Amino acid sequence: MRLSGGMRLVLLIALTMTAFAANSLLNRMAVEGGWIDPMSFALIRVAAGAAMLVLLVRLQGKRPELISRRRVMGALSLATYMIGFSLAYRVLDAGLGALILFGVVQVSMFCAAALQGAGGRPRQIAGATIAFAGLAWVLWPGPQGLAAPAGALAMAAAGLGWAVYSLIGRSEPDALAGTAGNFCLCLPVVGVAYLGLGQPAVVAPAGVLLAVLSGAVTSGLGYALWYRVLPQIAATTAATVQLSVPVIAILGGAALLGEPLSGALLLAALIVLGGIALSIPRSIPRSSSGSSPGAGR
Repeated sequence: MRLSGGMRLVLLIALTMTAFAANSLLNRMAVEGGWIDPMSFALIRVAAGAAMLVLLVRLQGKRPELISRRRVMGALSLATYMIGFSLAYRVLDAGLGALILFGVVQVSMFCAAALQGAGGRPRQIAGATIAFAGLAWVLWPGPQGLAAPAGALAMAAAGLGWAVYSLIGRSEPDALAGTAGNFCLCLPVVGVAYLGLGQPAVVAPAGVLLAVLSGAVTSGLGYALWYRVLPQIAATTAATVQLSVPVIAILGGAALLGEPLSGALLLAALIVLGGIALSIPRSIPRSSSGSSPGAGR
């Protein structure tokens, strides 16, 4: 049976969101399972992602762009995301980590828009406030908070890094070639951090496999698939469908990793994601800017 164009698009979007959520599951599985240390996971993930993206760019007859101010900022912000993401999953559950990451990215991008004079209408401000309140509950230290402070801080840093990376990507003339260049330049930055932090290396074959899957498949191919989908949907749709990523990660963490599915976590997710859904503008054109709402995870 042949699928219609609309059904094919829906399946591609679902596959892409699953790939984004899988990054949290793979990282948590590898690090929490003791198969690899966080920094080795980040380094292998970036290397595998760079290799896959360069291959995709070369198959298009192009080369990654490596020399520009945009590449430097892109590499530094991507490295912040990669390092914070891996370190956070020493102590955070996969779903909680994805919720913090997603919430910080979206709230940060809303604040950046407000600073540029595009703060939005009262409904959007109210939505961002609700999402921020939900994040504050998740991140709050002590018995009322849901997240370990060190892990929450690392994932918040990852979210800020990805927000900056996404904002830089708005002016990217060639998304795939630019992403490949960012990954290539990010690799030595993560390598220096790996050496500088001096953490004991734990590199078991299972951990390496999970890191390669995260880098080459759910990151490299996932981003490439997302860039294929983005021109076919409105920016509002691109932002809205990403609400599913923390939900998939929460359910996947419970089903595959045995992580607790508490009422408090579900309520926090409802507050954060509901606020973000409320803040999404309803009248954005179909999108070259579609990559901006946190494209990729």
